[in-house]
Amino acid sequence: MYDIIGDIHGCFEEFEDLTKYLGYNWSEGYPVHPKGRKLAFVGDLTDRGPYSLKVIDIVSEIVKRGLAHYTPGNHCDKLYRYFLGRKVQATHGLETTVAELKVLSKEEYTLIRSKYMELYESAPLYLTLADKKLVIAHAGIRSDYIGRTDKKVKTFVLYGDITGEQNPDGSPVRRDWAKNHTDKKSFIVYGHTPVKEPRLINGTINIDTGCVFGGKLTAFRYPEKEAISVPSKQPFVPEKFREFED
Repeated sequence: MYDIIGDIHGCFEEFEDLTKYLGYNWSEGYPVHPKGRKLAFVGDLTDRGPYSLKVIDIVSEIVKRGLAHYTPGNHCDKLYRYFLGRKVQATHGLETTVAELKVLSKEEYTLIRSKYMELYESAPLYLTLADKKLVIAHAGIRSDYIGRTDKKVKTFVLYGDITGEQNPDGSPVRRDWAKNHTDKKSFIVYGHTPVKEPRLINGTINIDTGCVFGGKLTAFRYPEKEAISVPSKQPFVPEKFREFED
């Protein structure tokens, strides 16, 4: 039994609210479900929101304890490259996480970096659970890609079905892969593209309901196939939400 959490983006308070609403107990300092349900994360734990480091701290703890599953998103990948010392621009949200890191002591920085590196490096590119009936991939995954981890699949999983073109705001143009999804052997849960309401279509569901942009933080309960959301505490930015024609 799983409770899959959409893109948190540093919205720690909403994450705590959602898990408590789902019945998780925080008496140990991290969420534990009394009936043994496990959390799972679609990636993009950090950036843009106010408490990215607290999210890293808690998620790394529960994954290490075997209480949760995690697979990275594009923002997770970028933060990993930042921690490696690669040349990445602190833009598109990373600047908020970097600002949090810069006020840490050397010891605190070393500790949070170590936790994050272990979390990221032990994570699969996407999760296959419930005897492969459930697949969790940050931006989604085509059925014929399941089982593969090559560069083409990694690009799709992290960024979506990109065309190579850009929208006016600089974001990549993405095809609506879910609309054409036909093989429903695996139920696919993903995020990455903010939508105002969870988008259920063709055996897939997008649960990035734009918490960091003032929408909601959503969990998808499996096998119940039920979406549950809590309201965001962040300012509402309507232009960040994508509209689809199903």
